[in-house]
Amino acid sequence: MVENLLPTRFQFHLQRLDPKRRFTSLLASHKTLLFTFLWIAAFCSLFLWQRTAYIGGSVVGPVGGGKFTIFGRIKPTKPLPRLRPVVFDLKDFGGVGDGFTLNTEAFERAMMSISKLGRNSGGGQLNVPPGRWLTAPFNLTSHMTLFLAEDSEILGVEDEKYWPLMPPLPSYGYGRERPGPRYGSLIHGQNLKDIVITGHNGTINGQGQSWWKKHQRRLLNNTRGPLVQIMWSSDIVIANITLRDSPFWTLHPYDCKNITIRNVTILAPVTGAPNTDGIDPDSCEDMVIEDCYISTGDDAIAIKSGWDQFGIAYGRPSTNILIRNLVVRSIISAGVSIGSEMSGGISNVTIENLVIWNSRRGVRIKTAPGRGGYIRNITYKNLTLDNVRVGIVIKTDYNEHADDNFDRKAFPTLSGFSFTGIRGQGVRVPVRIHGSEQIPVRNVTFRDMSVGLTYKKKHIFQCSYVKGRVFGSIFPRPCENFDVYDEEGRLVKPAAESNVTDIDYDI
Repeated sequence: MVENLLPTRFQFHLQRLDPKRRFTSLLASHKTLLFTFLWIAAFCSLFLWQRTAYIGGSVVGPVGGGKFTIFGRIKPTKPLPRLRPVVFDLKDFGGVGDGFTLNTEAFERAMMSISKLGRNSGGGQLNVPPGRWLTAPFNLTSHMTLFLAEDSEILGVEDEKYWPLMPPLPSYGYGRERPGPRYGSLIHGQNLKDIVITGHNGTINGQGQSWWKKHQRRLLNNTRGPLVQIMWSSDIVIANITLRDSPFWTLHPYDCKNITIRNVTILAPVTGAPNTDGIDPDSCEDMVIEDCYISTGDDAIAIKSGWDQFGIAYGRPSTNILIRNLVVRSIISAGVSIGSEMSGGISNVTIENLVIWNSRRGVRIKTAPGRGGYIRNITYKNLTLDNVRVGIVIKTDYNEHADDNFDRKAFPTLSGFSFTGIRGQGVRVPVRIHGSEQIPVRNVTFRDMSVGLTYKKKHIFQCSYVKGRVFGSIFPRPCENFDVYDEEGRLVKPAAESNVTDIDYDI
């Protein structure tokens, strides 16, 4: 052929002039490279398809079942347990978990469906799947389980116009912050029985940032609402969830019986989030709080029972409460408080195995003239104080009142406080107990106490109008008006006669 007769250098140029033959030659010589390119393209397409299986935080398609892929398991989801005979999914009622769509009607329709099942059916379960479910406040119903899947988050709408106004609590008489009506809670329930809120550590998020700013700027005309509030109800279990960024108090059971709160994490910024108490049992009976972590902008736990004359008239105490196995923090207030709203009475409370870290106060009891009521039979065991300014506080002049019509002669009675196994480090003042002539603090007992101090001053215990007993070795030394006993219960040193000792400074 002609090209074979040409010199080699011209054969190359001839091939360049023949595109068809050039393509065939290129394909043959680069077949392996082309195959590799196509394989990589297919691989990347599969990867992108798996990535887009998560839409708005929700899992869709076959990946939601935790299928194995080339990369291994992609964020497997836990199977949701069946805890009631009838189980619903929020998506069945039109819910959209994209963080923008308002799902209030979906929650309301779900509650209506569960309420129609009736008690004899065993109730119903509402599953909240992975996603971010924006909603206005809604009401629970009896005989139900609200189950929050892993990676699910119920979000409270930030605009207060979506939050209904409710009458003041009868034992408070007024809104706690403003006179008149108060905002309802994001998740609310009244006159219910057999309620469970649980999950695979899903979250209820109040998105309280805008509420805190408006409160601090005095732009709100009504008291802020809690995150979860259940009233006049019984047989309540709240477990295995996270509660965060409440507009006001986080979890507020009011005049309820038989309540268990277990393995709950409660979070809010430790500063700039006013009054975001963790758990506020209020006129509650037969309650257990255990295995929780709480770090908030106010008291981690505050036990209450009504405010001044309104609480006295309502007359519902908080009693038979067990708090155990908690880790808590409160830079602003205290790990566990009792009061100051205690006018219905508080009794038979046990607080044990408690770790309080980086806090202003460890445990605190607070009241004032005008409260009336009583605080009695309070037991503290195995407390650990880590970098806490004041360890144990009893204060009787917390003068914050609903109005000027409180009874100034309604003096509360305080008696029966036992502290055993108190350990700590980095504590500035271990104990401050300030009673008064009208409100003495009686029958305070300390056993087995050893606290490392950061503030070296002669008077470490600060006491006034208090009588009590100390058993065994105590460091640092107690107030002079405590009877001191040895380990066998023999009186070693009687209390001094003076009612006022060791009042040097305030923190």
